[in-house]
Amino acid sequence: MKNKRGVKQMDLSFITEYYMPMVLTASLIIGYVVKKSLDFIPNKYIPLILAVSGAVLGCIVNKTVALEPVVYGAFSGLASTGLHQAFTRLVEGE
Repeated sequence: MKNKRGVKQMDLSFITEYYMPMVLTASLIIGYVVKKSLDFIPNKYIPLILAVSGAVLGCIVNKTVALEPVVYGAFSGLASTGLHQAFTRLVEGE
């Protein structure tokens, strides 16, 4: 997908079908805390941490341990990583 200036953009409209807003928000907060406070954790492990915490939070939100909440929660946790990167690039002007 391209914007008005012809720059290629990512189409994230499919996310609205699968993400869990509470898990996404909680994952953004967890990722921020891990990145800013826990310097001993390398950045390459943050997506893994958010996927696992998103899966756990997905089960908590749905009050059940099943495949669907685990997958959707992990997806929302990973989406928070991408959302953070998109926001950072938008703010920095890249």
